[in-house]
Amino acid sequence: MAGAAEPEAHSLVQRGAERVGRARRGYIKKFYNETWERRYGFSVDEGTLTLLWSITVSIFAIGGLVGAIIVTPIVKFFGRKCTLVLNNVFAVAAALLMSLSLLAGSFEMLILGRIIMGVDAGISLSALPMYLSEISPKEIRGSLGQVTAIFICIGVFTGQVLGLPEIFGQESRWPFLFGAIIVPSLIQAVILPFLPESPRFLLLEKHNRSKAEKAFRRFLGKDDVSHEIEEVLAESRVQRNTKLVSVVELLRTRAVRWQIATVIVTMGCYQLCGLNAIWYYTNNIFSESGIDRETIPYVTLSTGAVETLAAVFAGLVIERLGRRPLLIGGFGLMIIFFAVLTVSLTLQSTVHWLPYLSIFCILAIIASFCIGPGGIPFVLTGELFQQSQRPAAFMIAGTVNWLSNFAVGLLFPFIQAGLQTYCFLVFAGICFAGASYLFFVLPETKNKTFHEISQAFAKRNKVTIEMQEMNHYPGEGKSREEQESNFTSSVDNGETKKGIV
Repeated sequence: MAGAAEPEAHSLVQRGAERVGRARRGYIKKFYNETWERRYGFSVDEGTLTLLWSITVSIFAIGGLVGAIIVTPIVKFFGRKCTLVLNNVFAVAAALLMSLSLLAGSFEMLILGRIIMGVDAGISLSALPMYLSEISPKEIRGSLGQVTAIFICIGVFTGQVLGLPEIFGQESRWPFLFGAIIVPSLIQAVILPFLPESPRFLLLEKHNRSKAEKAFRRFLGKDDVSHEIEEVLAESRVQRNTKLVSVVELLRTRAVRWQIATVIVTMGCYQLCGLNAIWYYTNNIFSESGIDRETIPYVTLSTGAVETLAAVFAGLVIERLGRRPLLIGGFGLMIIFFAVLTVSLTLQSTVHWLPYLSIFCILAIIASFCIGPGGIPFVLTGELFQQSQRPAAFMIAGTVNWLSNFAVGLLFPFIQAGLQTYCFLVFAGICFAGASYLFFVLPETKNKTFHEISQAFAKRNKVTIEMQEMNHYPGEGKSREEQESNFTSSVDNGETKKGIV
């Protein structure tokens, strides 16, 4: 599987640039004000400036939603790997717009670059987990899928380092932070074309057995891949057909109702569990603990380091412990530390050492998030659905992800203003709801084939195994033998079926 992690370049850079951009809000607001005054001869009023900043922040999520919606037809037509390669066009365009906005004296370029970067993020955070889930043997599918979260955390840490005053953390240098996006994008554009396409995509959607075998050989590093080919073909025979389903058809399919619900819950909790609230409070807590303002950027590096270490730990143990313990345990630990943090923040003015407890709770919440809720939702979306359903499933997951992201950005200031430090109890309640749902509904998917995972949901969906297989393609009238014969013939003859819905 050497080289399979190369597509992670986008996940690395998009999260880092996002976090650093928010950290430089003072510089960017000043740029907006100076640009406005140069154009119109007077300073922008505070309300308009706040609106421009809010648009700049929230437009990223809107772009992400657009990317998540358009990714389904793109991966159907171009394939997983080619989609990731082409996606670099968005990243480079966004980086150029944002990095040149100060020179051009145009804050519109920065806002436009943000939405294009959001589109890039929406596409990559769907196409990338899809690609990784399809190229991974079931024995390491979770570990390889967790690489997405690991590189997102590395992106955060990289952004924090680049944002230090000695590097790009100065008023005249903030555009270089956004320009840095070009570097991993170009690396990916150069390396990714040398990696094979998803063998499952080649075999089940393009019906090209020879290319699929070649891709399996390169990924697995062995000559005999007959077992892997037969395993994929066995899955396709169970499905009766490999026609790709649309989002509407997937939502109407009874056999995957609980899988869809599980993806919606995990993706919703991924964004709504309160991590953004933690970042909102971090600098204030560090300041109240006695750390001077100039030192805070260096201390903040500890949050990025904890994120990365926790994500790496999860990647190392996910195939031993499984998905359920890490997800439920992660949410459970977040509930505990949210409760302690609420008490600590409420009473910290009365006890001198409580700010240090607050710092510990912040780091503990970040670590708890990254060991499970921060990466496993993307793994599950790739595991809970069959090949023909996966693009539509990732579109649903991406839509929930970015709508939740937008909702947090829109609603959190009001929640924080109304509840103050007690706002963390809201997030603790969301974590409790998510953990409870997963405890009662989610089966363990570790070391199981995609078909075995579908069978695990059959009873909860109230369908027999036979009905579940038929429900993948409601309305298909052909007999099982005829469909299997047609599919096998098309694969053996190298026939390509577009199957775009």
